[in-house]
Amino acid sequence: MKLQEDRIDEIGDNHVGTSAKTPLRADAFAISDEEKILRIQQNIRDILFTLGMDLEDDSIKGTPNRVAKAFVNELFMGLNPKNKPGTSTFKNNYNYGEMLVEKNIVVYSTCEHHLLPIVGRAHIAYISNGKVIGLSKMNRIVEFFSKRPQVQERLTMQVVQAMQEALGTDDVACIIDAKHLCVNSRGIKDIESSTVTSEFGGKFKTKETKNEFLEYIKLETDFQGL
Repeated sequence: MKLQEDRIDEIGDNHVGTSAKTPLRADAFAISDEEKILRIQQNIRDILFTLGMDLEDDSIKGTPNRVAKAFVNELFMGLNPKNKPGTSTFKNNYNYGEMLVEKNIVVYSTCEHHLLPIVGRAHIAYISNGKVIGLSKMNRIVEFFSKRPQVQERLTMQVVQAMQEALGTDDVACIIDAKHLCVNSRGIKDIESSTVTSEFGGKFKTKETKNEFLEYIKLETDFQGL
């Protein structure tokens, strides 16, 4: 048992993911969001009480309910398939055949090992094979898969897979550069480091196309005055 516990701690401390899919139980949605909020609220009360907090203080008495609602409705809303954004695509009537890149998409996720924030930027690119997707849909795909307990490698893969499914092409790529507060604020407490992950599909696996994508990411996009 001790060896198993040590192994579990080692995986978490080294931020190792164990699955390319989010580890969900089969009965994950057997109860309503309202019931989940009530249960989480009580658990948060127990945690704060155990830590010694005075739950009758005006500043903290509402915290259990606020945290529970944030968990279910905001921070982890991407666990529920009902919240998956629509990915309507359109025919590429203008026959645009070059790479399309959506840069600097905000990533705000939560590390599944310590439940601390992951904050960064995602860059997505695809080459149309007849379909195009609305620009805001790419942001929403990132948001959906970010809003769950995550590891960055899995998040990067899930974004690419969702784009490939929507567009019907393998020619999709994603790079994420993010800071992990479980590294920045605890453990090694390195406030400067960030983590970069990438997933390249189809034509993006070739050196030429991959390098073109990387060059686009370097372009200055600070449009002052807008």
